[in-house]
Amino acid sequence: MTKDNSIHIHPKRILVCQLRQIGDVLLSTPSLRLLKEKYPEAEIDMLTEKKCAPVLENNPHLSRVWPIDKKALKNPFTALSYYAEIGRVEYDLIVDFQQLPRCKWVLLFSHASVRLTYTPPWYNKFLYTHWSDMTPGYAALAKASVLSPLGIKWDGQRPEIFLTDEERVQARALLEREGLSGVPFITVGPSHRRETRRWPAGHYAGLFKLLEDRYPALKVLILYGPGEKDLAEQILSESGGNVLLPEAMLTLRQMAAVMEKAVLHLGNCSSPRHFAVAVNTPSVTIQGATSTAWRFPSSDHLSLIRQEGCHMCNRNTCKLGTFECLREYAPERVLSEFSDFLDTCLERRGGDQ
Repeated sequence: MTKDNSIHIHPKRILVCQLRQIGDVLLSTPSLRLLKEKYPEAEIDMLTEKKCAPVLENNPHLSRVWPIDKKALKNPFTALSYYAEIGRVEYDLIVDFQQLPRCKWVLLFSHASVRLTYTPPWYNKFLYTHWSDMTPGYAALAKASVLSPLGIKWDGQRPEIFLTDEERVQARALLEREGLSGVPFITVGPSHRRETRRWPAGHYAGLFKLLEDRYPALKVLILYGPGEKDLAEQILSESGGNVLLPEAMLTLRQMAAVMEKAVLHLGNCSSPRHFAVAVNTPSVTIQGATSTAWRFPSSDHLSLIRQEGCHMCNRNTCKLGTFECLREYAPERVLSEFSDFLDTCLERRGGDQ
């Protein structure tokens, strides 16, 4: 087994393993592009969870997506049969970005001559032939750095989602139903499963009232996913008349197509911020406990951080129990820190119309 050694291979079939989460799958798409550019004749497949598969629809760099339906694979014999089916495909190169158990099963069934990953713990090394230290920094860069033994280097490629013309037409129809046709609006993703990454609902409502006073023509469209509608409705009930909430939850691809029409996206450090990058919409992220490694390195994407006291600990629980990095980050201050950016985005959007 080797570490950081150059790999000389001309693969006919490649499998990329990135099971979850939705944002991470989107952040792996630059690596798909880089692999296709390096090996244009190769067929590239991807192994991912079913909920993430819509992100990869219509991706021209992929030949096939192997979806993992955890409910359908609850029976261990059914699951092993599925992993064996994937493993029996004659892959020459497997790239594993996660080293999760389901990926490991596929590797055990595979005869791929090159099985590449980031530097694994000692107990996983037998599964791989090559590995590379992951470069710290922006998440898409970190993933692409795993490919360095192949002579591949990330050079600022954005995450990608490939929308169809029909999806864009449907987005325009949805915005028209919501009264947003020809109206400047921002999308907002106010939820996160981790409380250390979730700006309080009352703060969002307060910010929207400030936006209504300062930008009376600007509307706010709240986005929500499974189990998040109650939070969205709470914010709506505490906000002014500039806030809209779709009755039905948007699919991932509907969300992307709507975000493409927005002036900017505002929210917590969660997957919608990566969708904003993918559809080339400016974004503002209220970081909370997370580091800025999730921010695409561009002046079109801002990360707001309360600098005082405890911040950017990357913890899933607050060691102080106060969540001060979020709760003490007042709406007035947040607006003051991105209002100039919003002005620029409004001017730019007005010029594009």
